[in-house]
Amino acid sequence: MRIPCPVCGERPSEEFTYRGDARPVRPPMDSNDQGAWVDYVFFRNDERGRIKEQWQHTIGCRAWIVVDRDTATHEVHGSELARDAAEGGQA
Repeated sequence: MRIPCPVCGERPSEEFTYRGDARPVRPPMDSNDQGAWVDYVFFRNDERGRIKEQWQHTIGCRAWIVVDRDTATHEVHGSELARDAAEGGQA
């Protein structure tokens, strides 16, 4: 699988470290809602199909990126820097 790094261009997936689904939103740091924290830390939907994932280009520019990828086919539909995705409400 090849991943398009917004900084370095298309690179082999072996250069990246996978973090997981980019959609979960962390509860506020001062939140005492233990259920929200348990859900955020331990539970993820293992969805089949197109989702947004967080990856780090560890053997390249070290940037965190959000990759739009189909988990069934591994087809990559694009990527963007994680900070840009967060500003747009995507990550």
